[in-house]
Amino acid sequence: MRRPLAYETRIVVTAALALAPVAIAAVLFAFGDGVSARARWTTLFLIAVAAFVIGVIVREQITYPLRTVANLLTALREENYSLRARHRTDDSIGELLVEINALASMLQSRKLEAVEAAALLRAVMAEIDAAIFTFDANGRLQLVNRAAETLLALPRARLLGRSAEELGLAELVADDAPPAIDRTFPGGAGRWSIRRSTFREQGLPHRLLVIADITRALRAEETRAWQRIVRVLGHELNNSLAPIKSIGTSIESLVTREPLPRDWRDDVVRGARVIAARAESLTRFTSAYTQLARLPPPAHDPIATAELVARVVAIEPRMHIEIAPGSDVAIAGDGAQIEQMLINLLRNAVDASLETGGSVRIEWSDTRDAVVVRILDEGIGVSSTANLFVPFFTTKANGTGIGLVLSRQIAEAHGGSVTLENRRERRGSVATVTLPRVSAARASSPSARE
Repeated sequence: MRRPLAYETRIVVTAALALAPVAIAAVLFAFGDGVSARARWTTLFLIAVAAFVIGVIVREQITYPLRTVANLLTALREENYSLRARHRTDDSIGELLVEINALASMLQSRKLEAVEAAALLRAVMAEIDAAIFTFDANGRLQLVNRAAETLLALPRARLLGRSAEELGLAELVADDAPPAIDRTFPGGAGRWSIRRSTFREQGLPHRLLVIADITRALRAEETRAWQRIVRVLGHELNNSLAPIKSIGTSIESLVTREPLPRDWRDDVVRGARVIAARAESLTRFTSAYTQLARLPPPAHDPIATAELVARVVAIEPRMHIEIAPGSDVAIAGDGAQIEQMLINLLRNAVDASLETGGSVRIEWSDTRDAVVVRILDEGIGVSSTANLFVPFFTTKANGTGIGLVLSRQIAEAHGGSVTLENRRERRGSVATVTLPRVSAARASSPSARE
């Protein structure tokens, strides 16, 4: 098979063919009658020189811009974005070079951004306390940070290229690994948070493993929790013991007088009543605290929502509670705990509505995975949500301050949630309880109706 002519050769041949008619006419003229031999050879020479010069000029005019474009594209392929072409803007070649220059400027900007982002990522990874490991598609370690080197007590050079099994991290990379573990590594011991994810690089799957020491954070949170508890306990104990001490001192001073005052018995009785009242308040407080601290793990039985709501409403005799029709759906959980939670929330709604003369309505709906119960009142609303779920915080004269806290604890133990916020369409507030659901068929089983 014959090899095709090069592009430059085709250009020269095309130029020669374009000049062929002129050359033929000149030859015919030169070999006509009355033309001397010298004139003939001079004409032929000039024709040959003109054809050569024209071919060379045409070739250069066409191939030079193409070589320029090729050089620019080669530089872009080699990630050299500093080259630019000089050009005119009033022809097609100039427009092409303008676009290539703009492409080079854009790629140069993107490369600079990528370099800066990579430098920032390396700096963050170097300074972050969590140990970071990335494994390639073959399970070999490709990237570690300084914290990872410290955790495994090995330099980067001895870590890269090794598998998770060789590094002792196989159980942590697995999908079923726990989110937190107690473990001793060569570089330290304690409780660790484990995070895993996957990403792709060059089309291949990679594995990311992040190990963070949460021992210090847990201890700090535990200390803050104890401080809050001691502060609350001390405040409540002082509220009860201070008047008891004061009244006890007054009674002691009263009964040691000589002679005794006429109404000393009445004063002693009143003092004893105050002491008994404060002691009862302190007993209620300690009972509430015990109830909050010893909530047992919930069962996970099907509970028919309609029957549960009906039982809760029947327990509240102070006002009529409107029950909005809902779907035939069942909640998966501990019937006694969920009922106690709804009683607490409904009691709060009734207390608020009795102050304003409003009404209370309870309704429920379901999604694919959850049952949402809403208790709506027409009270004065929630003035501040900052302290709603703070243990022992209450705005009621005889409140214990654990109703909402206990309700949230019950909901979260079931994998749900409780929120309390003001209503948008009218005065009052709405308590929203979200709990896991089961199918309607299971809700109608005998265990659900018990």
